[in-house]
Amino acid sequence: MIILGIDPGLATTGYGVIKKKGNSFELIDYDTITTSADENDVDRLSNLYETLLLLIDKYKPGQIAVEELFFNKNVKTAIRVGQARGVILLAGSQQGIEVAEYTPLQVKQAVVGYGRASKSQVQQMVKALLNLSEIPKPDDAADALAISICHGHSYASKEKWGDLL
Repeated sequence: MIILGIDPGLATTGYGVIKKKGNSFELIDYDTITTSADENDVDRLSNLYETLLLLIDKYKPGQIAVEELFFNKNVKTAIRVGQARGVILLAGSQQGIEVAEYTPLQVKQAVVGYGRASKSQVQQMVKALLNLSEIPKPDDAADALAISICHGHSYASKEKWGDLL
């Protein structure tokens, strides 16, 4: 199963594409989608949407996993991230792809085994689980890979245990 993990943002959206094979993961690609602060928000969201469609067409993921919005003290930032999340959810839905959402706590628990893990602990586990020589950069892309790994673990559990979870 190919999973597209996404760490949403208006200025920078991280993405990570992995393949889950049995109990292991294989890295396919990771990077960021950036939009210019010189553009208005509508154009930035449109650019994000179009780039997501290109990624979906290129990698043909069977599942998309997105980080849920957590409370942010900066309301303007939270609204913009929420708008980016909406575009991501729409892109997946319109392509007929199941979209799952995970909190940062769920991602940390799935990847590290501890919900209060530090960013560096998560990055080290992403490196180990994907058998990489170094931690993926930038942070937004590493976070997206962690989200895709989280979904790989969670989806496997749901497949095995179904409604018992």
